[in-house]
Amino acid sequence: MNTSFRIGVLGSGKGSNFAAIAEAVAAGKIPAEMAVVLSDVESAGILTHARNRSIPARFIPPGKFRTKLDEVAERAFVSALQTAQVDLVVLAGFMRVLKGDFLRAYEGRIVNIHPSLLPCFPGLESWRQALDHGVKVAGCTVHFVDAGVDSGAIIGQSAVPVLDEDTPESLHQRIHAAEHELYPQCVAALARNEISVVGRRVIWKKS
Repeated sequence: MNTSFRIGVLGSGKGSNFAAIAEAVAAGKIPAEMAVVLSDVESAGILTHARNRSIPARFIPPGKFRTKLDEVAERAFVSALQTAQVDLVVLAGFMRVLKGDFLRAYEGRIVNIHPSLLPCFPGLESWRQALDHGVKVAGCTVHFVDAGVDSGAIIGQSAVPVLDEDTPESLHQRIHAAEHELYPQCVAALARNEISVVGRRVIWKKS
């Protein structure tokens, strides 16, 4: 397996999407190597997941801001990714907005997954937004990260029907299951260089 493509993961929580991607790498479904996992939360489950898989994992203090990294933290995150020679930065439940210098350091090489069919319902608790709005179809979106909030070019999407008996929790659970299928597929396509971007359109090469 070609492991010259190196993935760095940023996460703040339990790390279930990271685990799905790591399992796909281990199974040979993604031709890549998990290079490093970084978190802004010292007790984050994602760090435990990584260490259990013998993947380098590190907590980096986020600094004084609540929703973004401060300048010192930003430099530390970028330095750690560069030291690990990362080709793609994968956000897996990373709860801080990335800003200028970070985005410039990895322009076009940062991806995120969001639990809605963007551009509908960006921001927090999008499954609850969808349910409150009364939509009949929700889902998840893998997208490139830019300076906006959940506004980058869309790589892939997966639809999840909204059931009449759904609660926010039950809908979120089914969207989460769809994420675990979609995210590894999109990361695999990026690792295989099967993705090109034309304006805001992301084109998948036909196999």
